[in-house]
Amino acid sequence: MKLALKLAACCALCLAAGAMQPSYSQSVGTSKKRIPADPDAAAANKSLADAQSAMDRKDFPTAAQDYQGYLAKKPDDALAHFGLGYAFMSMEKLNDAKDEYEKALAIDPKMGPAYLNLGLTLLDSDPAAAIPPLQQAVNLIPNQAAPKFLLGTALEKTHKFPEAIEQYQAAVAIDGTDFNMRFALARALLVAGRPVEAEPEFRTAAEMRPDAAPARLGLARSLVLEKHFDEAAEQFAKYLELQPNDAGVHLERASALAEMKKYDDALTELDKAPSTGPGSLPALKLRAQIYFQKERYDDAIPVLQKAEPLAPNDPMFPAMLGHLYLEKKQYPDAVRELISAFKMDQSSDDVLKDLVLAQYLNKNYPAALDGIDLLSKREPMPPGNWFMRADCYDKLNQPANALDAYQRFLDLNKDQNSDMYFEASARVRTLTRELKNKR
Repeated sequence: MKLALKLAACCALCLAAGAMQPSYSQSVGTSKKRIPADPDAAAANKSLADAQSAMDRKDFPTAAQDYQGYLAKKPDDALAHFGLGYAFMSMEKLNDAKDEYEKALAIDPKMGPAYLNLGLTLLDSDPAAAIPPLQQAVNLIPNQAAPKFLLGTALEKTHKFPEAIEQYQAAVAIDGTDFNMRFALARALLVAGRPVEAEPEFRTAAEMRPDAAPARLGLARSLVLEKHFDEAAEQFAKYLELQPNDAGVHLERASALAEMKKYDDALTELDKAPSTGPGSLPALKLRAQIYFQKERYDDAIPVLQKAEPLAPNDPMFPAMLGHLYLEKKQYPDAVRELISAFKMDQSSDDVLKDLVLAQYLNKNYPAALDGIDLLSKREPMPPGNWFMRADCYDKLNQPANALDAYQRFLDLNKDQNSDMYFEASARVRTLTRELKNKR
């Protein structure tokens, strides 16, 4: 953003120089007849001429001093106040410049460049306050791209993205060859959640300036949101050729590669991603997910164990860890992690299902039944849960409840060749006979 503002400031100052030109005519005589000079007027005119000369040399401190000398004698000269503001602005004395532009506008309310530069003095410190003068500059200088660009910048800084986009588009329509205006439009479109429109703008900006890393990055991120992961990975790579030490973008490229199931390439990219601090958390998560997809459970578990302390209130990590322990048949560890995850997020059906299974396989039958009861309140019970409920009752020596649950399983089950079907059928016969004999 700073580069764009510097270029916008340059445009504004160029307009300023143009606005100041008429002041020369005020000090040049037009009559051939010699008129006795007023010493005060001559001194004032010399101060003004000296100020203009200093401005031409870019000696802004001297110019400011000469303008102040002139204004002490001619306080109602709007162009001189403008010139002094211009000198202060060039010295980065923005508060002083703002005061001078306001004085110029009080004298000449139609001075468009003064509105432009006034807005520019406010753009970083108070972008909301910059909007009215920049809007005035747009109104008074309708055929210039710079006022529209600066107004768009102020609107973007205040999160008024639709309005900012409109101004950027108007600026680009006037000067479509300006990289910074094109890039600003693309950036605003992307932030506003319009990646399909942002993509061609970033693409054009990248063609204008192949060495402009931010344009490559914006294009890659637009492509990710459009789910064009193959080209996104390519654009991330081009960005990383320019900025090889951007660890966060290595992670973004790894994510794009993982979306394409290019897991080995993604792991190579992850080796360059953040490895310590909060920034390492997404990298650890992605690495664990890749290991899980490749069924490298022994590799995934230590990664998740490293991630878990970094996000102690995030249920995702104990949930993933619990699921992996289930896969490895380490049921006590699975129960511990899944209980932790469920305490953090009791709305997760997936965690609850894993916890029920872990409790059941760990032979914690009362806990498994409690979990099944909770699940049954959230969704219809599938056949497998009826079998699990029946087996829990069976193991707890509750034959009547077991028989009812087995029968419900058989009523719902469509696979008569499964092991559960044969076991349930056998247990129904046995339990029916046992309960009959008890009577």
